[in-house]
This record gives sequence, C-alpha cells and structure tokens, in this order.
Amino acid sequence: MFDKMSEKLISNRSDLQFVPESYILPPGTRPGNTQVSVLEVIPVIDFQLLGTNRPQLIKQIIEASQEFGFFQLINHGVEDNLLHKVLDVANEFFEQPYEDKAGLYSEDAKQSCRLYTSIDYNKEKVHFWRDNLRHPCHPLEQHIHFWPQKPPQYREVVGSYSVEARKLSLLLLDLIGEGLGLESGFFGDELTEVQLMGINYYPPCPDPSLTLGLPKHSDVNLITLLLQGEEVHGLQVLKDGQWLAVEPVPNAFVVNIGHTLQIISNGKLGSAEHRVMTNEKVSRTTVGSFIHPSSNYLVEPAKALLDRDCSSSPLFRAFVYKDFVSTYVTNTHEGVPPLEPHKIQPRSI
Repeated sequence: MFDKMSEKLISNRSDLQFVPESYILPPGTRPGNTQVSVLEVIPVIDFQLLGTNRPQLIKQIIEASQEFGFFQLINHGVEDNLLHKVLDVANEFFEQPYEDKAGLYSEDAKQSCRLYTSIDYNKEKVHFWRDNLRHPCHPLEQHIHFWPQKPPQYREVVGSYSVEARKLSLLLLDLIGEGLGLESGFFGDELTEVQLMGINYYPPCPDPSLTLGLPKHSDVNLITLLLQGEEVHGLQVLKDGQWLAVEPVPNAFVVNIGHTLQIISNGKLGSAEHRVMTNEKVSRTTVGSFIHPSSNYLVEPAKALLDRDCSSSPLFRAFVYKDFVSTYVTNTHEGVPPLEPHKIQPRSI
C-alpha cells in the first residue's frame, strides 16, 4: 500500500527525466514558454505605515485589493528568524524518507491533517506538479497533537508561526473593514473562526512548459497570507488577461483576497485568479495561512455597506459557507467561475 502512495507523491519521483503523460496539460491550457508582463507589478505595501500614517496604509490596502486582489507586505512585524525557520522545517518535512511521512498520506479531504498530491488525484483528468501538507491550526491546542511529529521541531515552529500569521491576518481584516466603513470588530468570532495551514512543495520539473504546479483559480476563503521564500519564482496573478509574476521579496508576505471577502464587500474588493508555474532546476516551497468562516456561517454582502449606500443593491445571494465550498471545488475543477451561481442578476426594466 505504501508503495502505491509513494508513487503518487511527486516529491518522491526525483529521478524523472520527462513529464509523465498524466501531468501533461491539454495544448490550450499549457503554460508554454509564455512571457509574463514586466510592465505591471503587484503592489508592495510597507506595514510600518500603521504607526505613522494609518489612513494612508488603509488606502493602499484597499486600492491594491480593488485593482489586483493581491499585494505584498513588508515590515509586518513577524520576525525574519521565524519566517526562515518555518520555510526550513517545511522543506525538511518534504525531504524526509517516505516512510516518515506515510502515516499522514490521505486522499480523504475530510481528514484533519493530511499529506496529499496534486488536487484530487483519483478524480482529476490531469495531475498537477505539487505535494501538499494541510492542517487546521486554530485553536492551536485543539489541533497541534495531530500534526507531524517529524521533523521534531515541526510542531513548535509551525505553531509559533501560525499564531503570528493569524494575528497579522486579523489585523489586516480590521484595517480592510475600517477602509470599507464597517463597524469595529466586524471580522470576529465565527467569521474568522477557522485557520488552515497549507504547505506546498513543487519539485523540479523536467519541462515546465507542459504542466503547472497549480492551475488557474481564486481562493475561496476570506484572506490568505503566503510565505514564498526569497529566490524561486512561481506564483503568477491574472490581471486584464495578462499574467503577472509575483516577484519574491525577502521576508514579505503575499496577501490575497478570497471569494468570501469579495462577497462581504459586495464586490468592492476582488479575488484575483492565480496559478503556480514549475521550475526546471530547483524546488519551491511555500507556506500559506488561510482564514475561513465557520462551516455554518451565513455569508452575504455586509448589510452596513448596503444600508449606507441606498442606491446599492446586493450583488450576491446569501449562502451557508460549507455549501459554497462544496460548489467551489466542483466549479473550479470544471472551469466554471465559482461566484457565477451566487450572483444576483440585475432586473431588466
């Protein structure tokens, strides 16, 4: 059984000299050798403005969230040493012998802490060039004992990191709420109850023009903080039909707006589509922290936004979050924009 699992993990197949047929995308969806735009760049925001010019900081965050759905954050207060440690321990986890990881491998999406490969290996038509370790991390004491025991420092390092990433995420949401004109504390309790950690490992790929680490998609949650290291390119954001490379900035977080926050803002903020390229020579490891509502939370445009602007109508129907997640997964795999079924069509006059 372990041998079959081991064959699926792309990180265990470092001897590949070519891209297996099951990973080769149809011609129309292959990245090819496309050149990405160098004319536009994802905004880099200095979080030190929080102490010197809060209104300007909020303005920059709102504008980046409207125009790009993405921005990078520097001087955010999370110690550089901790960022380096979490990337190191993430790399160590994936570089372990398979036997040390085998107990965590699962194709059951409902398993709390699991190691898996691609997206939905058994159901998808084409596989993607990544392995992923995913687990909940809030409240920490409720979940940490399910996390990997190897490397031995994993729980301590990732636990400390997850607490800092959550604090920063909630602070960003508070600033976004302030920029939107929502009441203080709007993004509290059940709306930000869940935090998931997703660690992606993209091994070297013999031919990056044929496959992707992850396909074009938008995030379903509220807000994502991604730590992508300092050297290896891979993340690209789609803007106005053009792919933009998210240049690695030392010790920065890549922040992106999810579908749920787009809906709550009634379309004032946007969740941008993005994808992950592979690299022929080196591996790439990223650590993502995802803030979600509780599964039974009723997601809808914030009433305060609609009440303040009497001429504004809700653009989206209300729905239970777990139902949205279910349709999001199906729609994303089938290439259907996940928000489409939930949009309210304007009445014809």
